[in-house]
Amino acid sequence: MTFAKVTHVIFDLDGLMLDTERIYQQVLHFIAAKHDAKYTLETKLKIQGTTEIYTAETVIADMNLPYTPEEFLEVYWQLATEPVKHAKLMPGVTKLVRHLHEHKIPICIATSCGRAAHEVKTQDYRKLMSLFSHVVCGPEVKHGKPAPDIFLMAAAKFDDAPQPKDCLVFEDAPNGARGAVAAGMQVVLVPDPDVPEKWRKPATLVLNSLEEFQPEAFGLPRYDD
Repeated sequence: MTFAKVTHVIFDLDGLMLDTERIYQQVLHFIAAKHDAKYTLETKLKIQGTTEIYTAETVIADMNLPYTPEEFLEVYWQLATEPVKHAKLMPGVTKLVRHLHEHKIPICIATSCGRAAHEVKTQDYRKLMSLFSHVVCGPEVKHGKPAPDIFLMAAAKFDDAPQPKDCLVFEDAPNGARGAVAAGMQVVLVPDPDVPEKWRKPATLVLNSLEEFQPEAFGLPRYDD
């Protein structure tokens, strides 16, 4: 199967490049249990890939928690900060990023997290992160995913400012995939196994892992091995 040729690539971070989503889910289940509440798949699908403040507001409302958004985020990050500092890379990430960089395909990151959080999470991978031309973080745009803002800004910051149709986005969250499609871009979705089929539909292509990705399907240089 082949798709329209692209020239630039935009990567999400959490859950797509870094195995942080698993940590976030554990923290949310812990907070829920502490208050005799349940963290459900429905809530997960609402918040995955979105901004911190939207996540806080949604979780508080869905689980009827006794926090303000600011209080919730303080509790949340007290539990999550240390584990995410040493989150592992997801399978296939290093190979794909290095391959694209070696073939001079412009690449960047568009992540819903803040700049400080991004620095904390990527501190073990400075060399790999240096291969990206730039990073756009959630607080830098007015509307977070699933709005297209962050992807449009990411594309505009490439030196040659490609058209959206020339960009391919890699995402793990359906909210991110919706945002990429709204931006006029193709998107490869690598979702968690529990994401229902209907939430996967906006994606151009759905994979179980980045290891399955074949660059030539989007007109990119094929792997050498």
